[in-house]
Amino acid sequence: MKPLQFPAFDFRFKSSENKVHIFDVVRKKFVVLQPEEWVRQHVVHYLLKIKKFPLSLINVEKQLTLNGRKKRYDAVIFNSDGTIHLLVECKAPSVVINQDVFDQIAQYNMNLNATYLMVTNGLRHFYCEMDYQEEKYSFLPAIPDFSR
Repeated sequence: MKPLQFPAFDFRFKSSENKVHIFDVVRKKFVVLQPEEWVRQHVVHYLLKIKKFPLSLINVEKQLTLNGRKKRYDAVIFNSDGTIHLLVECKAPSVVINQDVFDQIAQYNMNLNATYLMVTNGLRHFYCEMDYQEEKYSFLPAIPDFSR
């Protein structure tokens, strides 16, 4: 897999059925290493090791229902009260981040109401803070570090 715009992290890999798998510390299992998974695992390690979010507050690849259709978000970080602090949308490095990607995370967030949004293809990262009272958002240079 190609290098991404994240710090270098130590990952666990294994080969099985002629496929490379990467260990997901959130799901506690090996998953097939696809380009989007490569980005997702970097995001998880970035949130854990750089931003210092506790593993217990991170959730990966869970299903949600939008307009009667089942979808999957890439990652969320919960607040201790169960509300969502951060919603993350990961794309493969080959995917250009465009309006369609922002529309996708916006649709997911209509159900989830996260405080922050992150969109990344591993090469470019975008961060937003939501302001629900003013019905607007603002771009940020980074996601704030975890604080209790």
